Amino acid sequence: MSFTAAILGRPNVGKSTLFNRLVGRKIALVDDQPGVTRDRREGDAKIGDLKFTLFDTAGLDEARRDTLEARMSAQAETAVNDADVVLFVIDARAGVTPIDREFAERIRKRGKPVLLIANKAEASAADAGVMEAFSLGFGDPIAISAEHGEGLDQLYDALLPYAEAQSKDDEETDAERAVGPLRLAIIGQPNAGKSTLVNAMLGEERMLTGPEAGITRDAISSDFEWQGEKIKLWDTAGIRRKAKVTGKIEKLAVSDALRAIRFADCIVVLIDASMPIESQDLTLCNLVAQEGRAIVLALSKWDIVEDKQKTLKQVESDLEDVLPEIRGVPVVTLSAKQERGIDKMMNAVFAAVARWNSRIPTSQLNRWLEGTLERNPPPAPGGRRIKIRYMTQPNARPPTFAIFGNQLSKMPMSYQRYLMNGLRETFDLKGIPIRFSLRGGKNPFDREK
Repeated sequence: MSFTAAILGRPNVGKSTLFNRLVGRKIALVDDQPGVTRDRREGDAKIGDLKFTLFDTAGLDEARRDTLEARMSAQAETAVNDADVVLFVIDARAGVTPIDREFAERIRKRGKPVLLIANKAEASAADAGVMEAFSLGFGDPIAISAEHGEGLDQLYDALLPYAEAQSKDDEETDAERAVGPLRLAIIGQPNAGKSTLVNAMLGEERMLTGPEAGITRDAISSDFEWQGEKIKLWDTAGIRRKAKVTGKIEKLAVSDALRAIRFADCIVVLIDASMPIESQDLTLCNLVAQEGRAIVLALSKWDIVEDKQKTLKQVESDLEDVLPEIRGVPVVTLSAKQERGIDKMMNAVFAAVARWNSRIPTSQLNRWLEGTLERNPPPAPGGRRIKIRYMTQPNARPPTFAIFGNQLSKMPMSYQRYLMNGLRETFDLKGIPIRFSLRGGKNPFDREK
């Protein structure tokens, strides 16, 4: 199956030139005069073996109603709604303009995946504009020259996941994921009570349950609503330690469970609270953290736990000791058999997903960074102090922060954890993975000072 992409951006950044380059023909009119493109233009685009449908648009211009410009903008809106991914184009030679920032906010509100294209990057004079593009918050800019066909290999790599997602009938695109139901997977060791929990959530005996471990083999998805919120729920096979997974069927079942983790937004790691916590339970929590998903830890069979306070404290202590990188994971208790604690678990799930989707304004982030560096400056390996100049958040899901400065490759993990813990406490990012991207180069806002 093919996917669709829409080119957006302010006038005269090279949108139509890029469209012509990708469809292989000069279909769209190209001129230095802005506003040449009016209608939404559609073409069959190709980069190597990657084929997709491409829309060229007039951009999202502010205009009065019942004007030509307003109708042009409406066509662009339609293209965005129909597209699986947006190619947001800026002029790297001109840098990021106020109009680019305005367009970025309008595009972000559409909830679609965005690839940031820094066009006209063939000259060294465009390097500063490419660096400045990080401040728009759409991740790494893809530097290209649509006129000369440079940088298309990077664009190919960025678009490839959308083609792979469309090639499987049971997988949705990132665009659908962003606006569709919350994806929730329940994982745990065999016989932790996952299927019993899912049945209690669905209000029906959808999944086979019993005292035997390993009844569930496939990762089964079900659609349901909780307090008006749509959810796609996965019940998965129990995941034992790798050394104990021997049979072919169990290996396939575990593989299916791991696949569900990769496609979920939030994972509930279910632990049998009637048994001592095992290293495999913590390994599953770490697996979720490594995949960058929101996580909630649920202690099942709470109705038969004798010393509840001691058990809860032991679990929380083990998490702090073994998994400091996801400090503050919410821990809830429940009894699926008695249908107790499910609302509490779901509240924790939605709170975790909200934090997982968090975006921190660049201005707030750098005010925090300034105070943090004053309290505890970075170390000076080899006598040269590491210098952190600037920080921005290019991505959420999970929150990912780009740090700009000098000698960042020498920054010890202890100092990175110091920064991570500060971010968690200040911006309420407890219990979710945080990613750092360490980048050299100068502050992209230096020219504005």
